[in-house]
Amino acid sequence: MENRFELSHLKLIVDTVFDANNPTIMGTQFTQLLVSALGVKAASVFVVNPGKDALEILATEGLSINYLNKGPILTDQSIRLPDNLKPVIITDTRNSDRLQYPKKAEEEGIRSIVSLPVNLRGKIIGALRVYHSEPWQVSERDLATLNLLTRYLGMALRYFRLATAVNGVKDTIDDIHPIWL
Repeated sequence: MENRFELSHLKLIVDTVFDANNPTIMGTQFTQLLVSALGVKAASVFVVNPGKDALEILATEGLSINYLNKGPILTDQSIRLPDNLKPVIITDTRNSDRLQYPKKAEEEGIRSIVSLPVNLRGKIIGALRVYHSEPWQVSERDLATLNLLTRYLGMALRYFRLATAVNGVKDTIDDIHPIWL
């Protein structure tokens, strides 16, 4: 198994996450850098929509519009995350029964998928998926790096949610009690 991540890749991706001020831009840059660093077909960052029990795409790189519009990614039918805390590695999609849309994956040319939960304190708030056009035996080091990156994603997504909430409260207070100079 070949290690694909280099320290320079990791540094660039982490800097992108920490320097971002918008979750969509952060996710887009993150997926672009990940695809480039790993030399894979595609990558996607999802966030959980608890009201729909579905994953919604925050950002993606390398997937066709047809594949992206295949239908909802339901949390109980999509790639199962054991105990919702561990990565799922599908080294060959042609030999797996874990896919919600196996025909769409085949049409898209996806042969392997690494799916990692993005969690914060044990609660799943999203997922990172890396897609390859050939069977892929991800190295332990690359898997450890991907796990580390999902932790950074979790912290960033949490920060964006908190910042949005704080700004909403501030706007409400400003509307009720304008500051007089």
